[in-house]
Amino acid sequence: MSVIVVTGTDTDVGKTIATAAIAAVHERAGAAVAVYKPTQTGVTGAEPGDIAVVERLTGVCGEDGVRLSAAMAPRPAAALEAATLPLLEDHIGRIEKLQASYDLVLVEGAGGLLVELTAAGETIADLAHELDAPVVVVVRSSLGTLNHTALTLEALRARGVRGLGVVIGSWPEEPSFVEVSNREAFARGDVPLLGAVPAGSGELSRREFCARAPGWLPGVGR
Repeated sequence: MSVIVVTGTDTDVGKTIATAAIAAVHERAGAAVAVYKPTQTGVTGAEPGDIAVVERLTGVCGEDGVRLSAAMAPRPAAALEAATLPLLEDHIGRIEKLQASYDLVLVEGAGGLLVELTAAGETIADLAHELDAPVVVVVRSSLGTLNHTALTLEALRARGVRGLGVVIGSWPEEPSFVEVSNREAFARGDVPLLGAVPAGSGELSRREFCARAPGWLPGVGR
């Protein structure tokens, strides 16, 4: 597969660090990887966003489709500054251009699966469907995650999009009984548990991050 979409059950679940870890695993296996973020919100001007985090941790190159200053969902953020959001076909064109130069393009969504990316209300799920790309779902470890994850996976199935796997976005050093139970439930699920990224991994050096990522995500690339 040449495109993998990374989404989450919600905002702040660890999508960016998980995307970086997935990129690091594939790079270590010899693939040339790029990352595309259709909509980056909460940044102004040349201020670094999620792509900069991935680049810092892995050295993998990336680009944004559009950048918006308000830290909120893309459609209302664009309305606040009277910005025009790219069309779905614009995003597809950017991704296809990256595909011509890279073995794998990771597409990191904004917020959850059904957050609107375009003025027409299209979502990262619609983008994955049009690309015929599988989706990795980044999830929380804490109470409530089983329901949120099940709803996200059900929404993917309803749209005919394949769930490639689940990644726990921030696994605590000392997990609670509930968190351990949740991880066991993910491991028994119909969609594979690809692994878990330890909390605080985003503070590691590039060398440490890239060396450790395959151990965090043993299911990636299989």
